[in-house]
Amino acid sequence: MEVSHWFNFAALFFFFVLASKLIIYKLRNPKNLPPSPPSRPIIGHLHLLKQPIHRTLCELSKKYGDILFLRFGTRKVLVISSPSAVEECFTRKDVIFANRPRTLAGKHLNYNSTTMGFSSYGEHWRNLRRLTTIELFSASRVASFSDIRKEEVQLLLKQLFRDSSKQQAKAGLTASFMELTFNVMMRMIAGKRYYGKEVVDEEARQFHNIIKEMEALRGSSNMNDFFPVLQWIDFQGLEKRMMGLKKKMDKFLQDLIEEHQKVRSQSSQSTKITGLGNQKRNMTLIDVMLSLKETEPEFYTDQTIKGVIMSTLTAGSQTSAATLEWAMSLLLNNPEKMQKASEEIDAIVGAEHILDEVDVTKLSYLQNIINETFRLFPPAPLLLPHESSEDCTISGLHVPRGTMLLVNTWSIHRDTKLWVEPTKFMPERFEGGEGEGYRLLPFGAGRRACPGAGLAKRIIGLTLGVLIQCFEWDRVSKEEINLTEGTGLTMPKAEPLEAVCRPRQSMVNLLSSMSLLIRLHINFEDFASNSIAEGLIPPCYKTSLHRAIECLELIPFGVGRRSCPLAGLANRVVGLALASLIQCFEWERIREDEVDMSEGSGITMLKAKPLKAMFEARMSMIDVLA
Repeated sequence: MEVSHWFNFAALFFFFVLASKLIIYKLRNPKNLPPSPPSRPIIGHLHLLKQPIHRTLCELSKKYGDILFLRFGTRKVLVISSPSAVEECFTRKDVIFANRPRTLAGKHLNYNSTTMGFSSYGEHWRNLRRLTTIELFSASRVASFSDIRKEEVQLLLKQLFRDSSKQQAKAGLTASFMELTFNVMMRMIAGKRYYGKEVVDEEARQFHNIIKEMEALRGSSNMNDFFPVLQWIDFQGLEKRMMGLKKKMDKFLQDLIEEHQKVRSQSSQSTKITGLGNQKRNMTLIDVMLSLKETEPEFYTDQTIKGVIMSTLTAGSQTSAATLEWAMSLLLNNPEKMQKASEEIDAIVGAEHILDEVDVTKLSYLQNIINETFRLFPPAPLLLPHESSEDCTISGLHVPRGTMLLVNTWSIHRDTKLWVEPTKFMPERFEGGEGEGYRLLPFGAGRRACPGAGLAKRIIGLTLGVLIQCFEWDRVSKEEINLTEGTGLTMPKAEPLEAVCRPRQSMVNLLSSMSLLIRLHINFEDFASNSIAEGLIPPCYKTSLHRAIECLELIPFGVGRRSCPLAGLANRVVGLALASLIQCFEWERIREDEVDMSEGSGITMLKAKPLKAMFEARMSMIDVLA
């Protein structure tokens, strides 16, 4: 009798627990959830996902609707693929979806989810947003770095021009674009460049390794994010790799900050002693944040500054490089579009100068090409995930609190209901305003849209414009460029891009003038203050020689208390000898070829080949010489 009593009690208890769970489930999961495919126990819909994920989600949306509800393990996921749903999420429900989901990448590679891209919505994020929009990526700040972008693009042109002298030389554009964008961003951030044949120091090598490891981890699918219990055993070993990378990355960024702090301290001491200091040294983004730290030390901690450096560098470099790669691939497959862009540049810019950022704003067809590239191959085919902070409805459908929101921009950009012939590369479509509204979303929307969109457009526009202006381009083979997508957040090409380039006849003289004489070594920390870093241009010192020396733009004999004490004597010897030779003789090269300017080895940088020349006494000087 007693056993029966306990059995009934246990049965009643389990019934109560099951009923409670069912009631809670029903309350939390009402019947008007968005459509969803059949799922499997525990894993939910993860079995449906195949690479590339944006294409898989697009096919599911075609079958079940533009608003789709999925489960990735323990995570609830909302996938939207329509402009109207995007508008509702990022206008009327913008605050609700302003959060980011917590991930291991956010924890270990983004300073415990405190960077701009991974931070939860709140006071810290608002401070970061204010920093990026007002201080770091404002129109005036971006414009102040225009010389950096110009110089790095000209270095790319110089390299391509040199390589194109070889018969059927192939240009590896994938690597070139990545090096270009990383150098632009690092010079803006820290005044350094880490890529180029002449850059071989240990600091650059460390940077290369960090970027390679980060790319490998960013392209990995982390199951721990969908099954938190797996974190106890580090199922894929990714967390251990992330922690190792975090340690190396943190030390590298901390060293950058301390280096800038040291320079600022020395400059401050110099100001106190001489009243001058290093007033002309160009401000980097690190300098900007260190200046702000003096007034708001509680917010501008070293961790915050390191997080801003890391997120700015990776987001600003990879998206621009990938877009340039896709744009050139599309143009190589559609040479008539390339020709049309070239004709526009010839008509508006001409061949008198290499186009600049001001010229780019006048080139409407070039802008259309860039927008069409954004449409077909958006920088992020799935926008960075958002997360709902409370229950809400989208298009009348219930979305539970804590649901991850994925916006499939790739699907929206190729929707036949929104675009005419959506798979066709047709820049002309933007002449009629076809991309208005929420149909084109290369940089997101709402309060968490990318703050660096303006900078990215400048880099892409300038680079693509000069490549079209200066060179004739062909595919390596008769076959079209393979447009298969690789894996990763920024959707890179599966196959690296190579192309054959020849300098346009009208641009040969301009391109040649870029390679006359290197006045300043390219791996010097900062040459942004020199408007033209290469070329033999004596008039540039006509009114500014003393200023160039004072501002440390010209330092032939060193600087400071350990500078060369014989500088005055050397200047006299060189000046007297050079003037006498010019005064007394007519000089010519031995051959028609220009004198080889290659440098030899040694502390004083001798010429690699001894100099020989033809000379004849000037008639007016014969009596004096005799």
